[in-house]
Amino acid sequence: MLESTTRSGPPPVILEVSDLNKIYEASNGPVMALRGANLTVRKGEFICLLGASGCGKSTLLRIVAGFETATEGSVAVYGCKVDGPGPDRGMVFQDYALFPWLTVQENIGFGPSHRRIAPKEVAKLTEKFMAMVGLTDFADRYPHQLSGGMKQRVAIARVLANDADILLMDEPFGALDALTRSTLQEELIELWRTTRLTVIFVTHSVEEAVLLADRVVMMTAGPGRIDCEVDIDLPRPRDVASLEFNTLRRDVTKRLTSHIGGGRRVAATADS
Repeated sequence: MLESTTRSGPPPVILEVSDLNKIYEASNGPVMALRGANLTVRKGEFICLLGASGCGKSTLLRIVAGFETATEGSVAVYGCKVDGPGPDRGMVFQDYALFPWLTVQENIGFGPSHRRIAPKEVAKLTEKFMAMVGLTDFADRYPHQLSGGMKQRVAIARVLANDADILLMDEPFGALDALTRSTLQEELIELWRTTRLTVIFVTHSVEEAVLLADRVVMMTAGPGRIDCEVDIDLPRPRDVASLEFNTLRRDVTKRLTSHIGGGRRVAATADS
């Protein structure tokens, strides 16, 4: 349940995905990765896109980011059609995608610097977001000198410094060890509380989805479409050992596995 709902009504719709189709040309013919995907997201929501590998989650996220174009359908942010990447949408990848020749400070300040913001203001923004993700003492380190968890903190801070409205995260903690993953999950929720960003988080982990999300959006095995949604009406912080948490986890798992399987062809480029 969204915590920022006000007396005047629910928050405004920030993202509208309408009748989205995506077809890839494969060597053995066209392959449909998405078919009739529809999604509405309100400002400040934390949404988890959940589904098996090959269901089109990452394809959907890349189209929302503007990195790919849909074959049919549309994506709109605040009613304005998305026709390419923009600073209103920031993407965090599993492989960090940092500039290896830039320091932590320079990576975080890269976006503001290229928006012609005054150098003093860029420095303030960089310091603010380095502190927010706990990297002030590592300002002059390069990516190869950082752990996986620290690299992901830099990637998140870089999006925050760009003043994005929507944070898009493509299995960002999938390559991390369990302890680091748990720590970053907690830190992400705290950042979300602080910034009130809208977050769309792709995962194939039911536990991660129930732990993080206001609403879990499940996709079919392929061609991808939105199969169902589950509101996660649990207070934060959430206890993964609690009866309430595990009841919801079982419900989400049951719904997810009910439509996995069957014959399907998935293009190599539509990996998740």
